[in-house]
Amino acid sequence: MKKTLTAVLVTGLISLPAAAMDVDYFVGGGIGYQQDTIKGDIRKDSDDLYYELRLGAVLNDHHRLMGSYSYKEDKFDRDDSRYKHEQHLFLASYDYLIPLTHDGRLQAFAGVSMGGVGNKLQGKNSNDFTWGGQAGMQYRFTDNWSAELRYQYLDMDYEERGLTVEDSQRVGIALDYRF
Repeated sequence: MKKTLTAVLVTGLISLPAAAMDVDYFVGGGIGYQQDTIKGDIRKDSDDLYYELRLGAVLNDHHRLMGSYSYKEDKFDRDDSRYKHEQHLFLASYDYLIPLTHDGRLQAFAGVSMGGVGNKLQGKNSNDFTWGGQAGMQYRFTDNWSAELRYQYLDMDYEERGLTVEDSQRVGIALDYRF
């Protein structure tokens, strides 16, 4: 009986902060410019627009957890050959939000990301692990709508038949709806 009572009390004490946590869920989309460093037989940066879908939660107005999917496609010529680079990116991210105004509408953020990336370069596929970090600014227009400007760096490990995609650098904007 004593062990059961102790277990119930400990469970209750541990769950109190979770019950007091303020959680805002969000869904959104973004667009931006992405540059991938390609080395090997081709020495060229692949750069074009990327498109992003994202969803997540903001905890206590300071911690953001987010899952995102983005897609980028680039076609370029090099040494009289036509190349195509296609990328699918699935990320899980954490950001710490820092309010810059007294009402909290303008926030800076910095965080880390990791996930999976599918690179396809000239028909050569590779699915790999990727990780990196991001920083930016977010502005809340209303209680439900916010926009952000972000820079993100991701390390890549694509290596297929003499071609390497080493990293990705992205600058983008996004619009989110909180509920």
